[in-house]
Amino acid sequence: MSKLTSNILASASPRRRDLLNKIGIEFSVKASNIDEDFKLNLPPEAFTEHWAREKALNISNDHPSSLIIGADTVVVLDDQILGKPKDKNGSKEMLLKLSGKTHEVITGVSLIHIDSEIDITFNERTFVSINTLTRKDISQYIKFYKPFDKAGSYGIQDGFSVYIDKIDGCYYNVMGLPVSKFYLYYSSIIANQ
Repeated sequence: MSKLTSNILASASPRRRDLLNKIGIEFSVKASNIDEDFKLNLPPEAFTEHWAREKALNISNDHPSSLIIGADTVVVLDDQILGKPKDKNGSKEMLLKLSGKTHEVITGVSLIHIDSEIDITFNERTFVSINTLTRKDISQYIKFYKPFDKAGSYGIQDGFSVYIDKIDGCYYNVMGLPVSKFYLYYSSIIANQ
């Protein structure tokens, strides 16, 4: 097996960076330039796995001795994938849809190390129940937090936390990386180096 020289996060997400730092993993960031096509007709779990792997592959070809970490997170309501809002109106529309309901957050994660022929992709699901939101709640949240870079148009770790009724599953998955499941795979890879 070829030696793993470094870890690269193929994502510009500050939340994923924070989570990897919290669990003591050294890495550099090289965001992939892959744009997800939301017209891709796949079930949500397969959709996130597909794009997580595409992002990792995009970086791995130039860094075959590094372990590339790709991830993709979506919010799913009534079998419909909600990506990131394009603007303020898109954000309001998404939050109105999520108001008073339970939705799923699915994150696909891909770990690729070309030199060692490692190619692992998995997903994690978390159910999030949101309290009923008023239009004022939504407008103020968007004004202060500008959640345009977040799937479903909210960040569970910011001021939106006051609207979360309950969570069933991994909290960190909602932030963009299912830390426990990720670490199981990651530590297994490192142990075999």
